[in-house]
Amino acid sequence: MATRINKYLSEVGFCSRRRADRLIEEGKVTINGKVPEIGTKVEDSDLVEVEGQRIEKSMKQKNIYLAFNKPVGIVCTTNKVVEPNNIIDFIKYPKRIFPIGRLDKPSEGLIFLTNDGDIVNKILRARNNHEKEYIVSVNRPINRKFIQTMSHGVEILGTITKNCFVEQLGPNKFKIILTQGLNRQIRRMCETLGYRVQTLKRVRIMNIKLDVPPGKYRKFTKEELLELNKLLEKSLKTFD
Repeated sequence: MATRINKYLSEVGFCSRRRADRLIEEGKVTINGKVPEIGTKVEDSDLVEVEGQRIEKSMKQKNIYLAFNKPVGIVCTTNKVVEPNNIIDFIKYPKRIFPIGRLDKPSEGLIFLTNDGDIVNKILRARNNHEKEYIVSVNRPINRKFIQTMSHGVEILGTITKNCFVEQLGPNKFKIILTQGLNRQIRRMCETLGYRVQTLKRVRIMNIKLDVPPGKYRKFTKEELLELNKLLEKSLKTFD
């Protein structure tokens, strides 16, 4: 049965579909010695290579799902050449894995890592429907107006952010739950209102909570993975 090349690479756990598309665009993927177009389909009998490395379905391993507490200063990339402080070198996991989504370098907290390209695709497709919870501190006291404005939308990047839950936790600290993922969204929202983020920690993604020390990771429980897949199915139906 023919399979799209990006799905093929994700199913064997080589990379996410998005990363596969980038590799194809960069001319690093070949099928039977020829560089394919995005969307090209492959058969089981085809020879697929990435930068000269043969990729086979027999390479497919048991799926890995990790909840990692990213420290400040670590970059969420698999590119070891461009970024020496990358998340893969930091974790040193014995098998190939890649992060789902991003946390910027100055931020910390929960991020998922996996070798399951299909779940990466589902989460990224449903990115505007699942909850992500953060604890944030800023450089000066916040007030009721700040909370209300953050809750009801702030203009950044040429758009108004979606309504979201915001709760004050202290003079300079608040909790915020987002259902969208604009680039550096919380930092930009705060900057628009005249505040500067000092610390930003993600403490929850959907049903998975941060419960390990900085720099440590754990595997998803069976119950967590089951619930996550249920939530993703609901999100995808809403998103579509």
